[in-house]
Amino acid sequence: MARKKWNEAKGKRDRGGFLTIPFSVLESKAYITANPYARMLLFDLAMQYRGDNNGDLCAAWKVMQPRGWRSEETLQKAKRDLIDLGLIVETRKGARPNKASLYAVTWCALDHCGGKLDMSDKSFPRGAYRLLDPLPPIGKNALLTTAAVVVPTG
Repeated sequence: MARKKWNEAKGKRDRGGFLTIPFSVLESKAYITANPYARMLLFDLAMQYRGDNNGDLCAAWKVMQPRGWRSEETLQKAKRDLIDLGLIVETRKGARPNKASLYAVTWCALDHCGGKLDMSDKSFPRGAYRLLDPLPPIGKNALLTTAAVVVPTG
């Protein structure tokens, strides 16, 4: 049924792929506080994601320059900003002469990518962008369910 509706709607949309960025990311404090260049880089990286290659996203200068990036310094600052905000994580450290750094978005699970990553599933910080969001307020008469810590005196 879903495939039939998708095929019937072909005339109502442009061809090509689409980005899947959850509203929880776009409404997070990490995304809202990111500078405009970091947001642009996030979309350029998300555009490379195909559903099975999270961790194999490349932000090298030679890849990003044709996408409209004009300064390597601005690109580096945008990468650092996204990493610091927890929106992306570096999955492979680059090395000269021809080994580019690779990245993963943190709202999707890490894919294996043929064993070329320096990171495992267990060390991948999925959802790291949410760490900047404030915790919900505790109500005035809320019941605390955690055990109290008693420090012995004497």
